[in-house]
Amino acid sequence: MYPAGSQKSFKGPDNLFTGDVQVDLLFPANETAHYSGAYVTFQPGARTAWHLHPAGQHMVVTSGVGLTGTRDGKIVTIKAGDALWCPPNIDHWHGATPDSPMTHLVITGDLAGKNVIWKEKVTDEQYSGK
Repeated sequence: MYPAGSQKSFKGPDNLFTGDVQVDLLFPANETAHYSGAYVTFQPGARTAWHLHPAGQHMVVTSGVGLTGTRDGKIVTIKAGDALWCPPNIDHWHGATPDSPMTHLVITGDLAGKNVIWKEKVTDEQYSGK
């Protein structure tokens, strides 16, 4: 059991996120379940840097409106109740819209001890789709 508040919570580091982001870990991966869970809350305009997940990631938007984008320039709007699958090894970003905060629950796979590979920050032009 992982009682509420027993796992680490932290502000998203400035080198991996743009804007105000709060990460609340829910449960870690273990020797038989190779995935972890967290709530991530993005304030308006906040977003991740480019990254990929070696074993993929499920996301469920629990509140607000967000965006997720891929290297081909495609940006999808996501809202409370939406669930999505980020396939393994696909560069992407996600975050809030400019006008709404967004919280999502993420279930992230772990492959050979890695669940995310971080890359460069998303530019304002990439975030806006221009």
